[in-house]
Amino acid sequence: MSIFQNIIGGERVNGAGVTRNINPSNTNDVIGEYAQGSRADADKAIAAAKAAFPAWSRSGIQQRHDCLKAVGDEILARKDELGRLLSREEGKTLAEGIGEAARAGQIFQFFAGEALRLAGEKLPSTRPGLDVELTREAVGVIGLITPWNFPIAIPAWKIAPALCYGNTVVFKPADLVPGSAWALADIIARAGFPAGVFNLVMGRGSVVGAAFIESKDVAAISFTGSVGTGRNIAAQCVTAQPMKKIQLEMGGKNPLVVLDDADLKTAVECAVNGAFFSTGQRCTASSRIIVTAGIHDAFVAAVTDRLKGLVVDDALKAGTHIGPVVDQSQLDQDMDYLAVGAKEGATLAYGGERLKRETPGFYLAPALFTNATNQMRISREEIFGPVASVIRAKDYDEALALSNDTDFGLSAGICTTSLKYASHFKRNSEAGMVMVNVPTAGVDYHVPFGGRKGSSYGPREQGSYAKEFYTTVKTAYTLP
Repeated sequence: MSIFQNIIGGERVNGAGVTRNINPSNTNDVIGEYAQGSRADADKAIAAAKAAFPAWSRSGIQQRHDCLKAVGDEILARKDELGRLLSREEGKTLAEGIGEAARAGQIFQFFAGEALRLAGEKLPSTRPGLDVELTREAVGVIGLITPWNFPIAIPAWKIAPALCYGNTVVFKPADLVPGSAWALADIIARAGFPAGVFNLVMGRGSVVGAAFIESKDVAAISFTGSVGTGRNIAAQCVTAQPMKKIQLEMGGKNPLVVLDDADLKTAVECAVNGAFFSTGQRCTASSRIIVTAGIHDAFVAAVTDRLKGLVVDDALKAGTHIGPVVDQSQLDQDMDYLAVGAKEGATLAYGGERLKRETPGFYLAPALFTNATNQMRISREEIFGPVASVIRAKDYDEALALSNDTDFGLSAGICTTSLKYASHFKRNSEAGMVMVNVPTAGVDYHVPFGGRKGSSYGPREQGSYAKEFYTTVKTAYTLP
């Protein structure tokens, strides 16, 4: 089996070792062997990015546009193939995998356009005769560290703006999903970017990620992952010499409020989609479902019926609604939380059992807890699996208070037919993204993504707001 190599300074480079990429729908299926980079590999990639930065940061906007568009065009032309690879290695259904691949292509096409829309400001000075110009410039070498749950979309929404605004990139994908990252990197490597502008180093976060964070030549770090790792990165970056710019996305415990006046069918679809699709492995998943008393029993019964009709099976099979959990470690975590919920007094109304299918995989029936309270661990800690808790509220005011009673603040949703409550919730929800009568998971590629509290730190990702992180502002005075 050939080894998929790192890409450093425009060259394909072996690592210090290899890791096997395993299909969670069929653990007998080895997708490929991928290089594991060493600290020396990471240092070489950083050096290559540093050397490429002066020319790329001053490159023409047409060149940047053409390179980014070439990437987007190829991704979209190959979205079925890339989506199948994604689903095979991560476990989300084929439809979800293809959709994610398409989104990655759209992101690159969007930022190809943004490269042609770079703008500044010209202002009059308070001192007569002086001109003031405000411009945005590239930050430098950007270290990108991405998670396993969106193995092509999240890398795309970090890499594309970084390159659009003239930065150079060192990229470390999650160990569990090197296949999608390598395929994306291979497309980028053939799109016309000068050598060293983009570099891929696969490997352990404790080795490759640490090298990015500790290097004085890396100007900024964008990270998506766990709260603990994000806080550790932040602590290192603010004490580094020189200090690094940081952007952190660290998860959520997202509420979906269902009011008595909600359309029941809409509410059920929002809950099931948001909580259980993509196997619940989304930081925007609605894992806390807060339901007012008048609709509570009917809602729980309808959700349970809906879950009974969902097919859990191989991600690539036609008719599968929910694929496997990503690996044994994540499955163990999910099972531990199921035990915690029962011990805390919640009622497991449906699911939660290990499932066997034709091929060995990490299959878990979607689990719905009822009689949960907002103080239980299952209601406060991010499980990151197909597990959701229903919390009863007496009215809208209590539901809003419960939804905001969390250390996280990424996404929040409400199902209601009342304009009054919808408007009030949008204004008073303590989340970065608010959804009305749509699932909490799902944000368009051209709008800002991010949260508040413990969910996010630093400027937003995606859309035109990405420039806040990937550029720095310069103020220049001129005496004509």
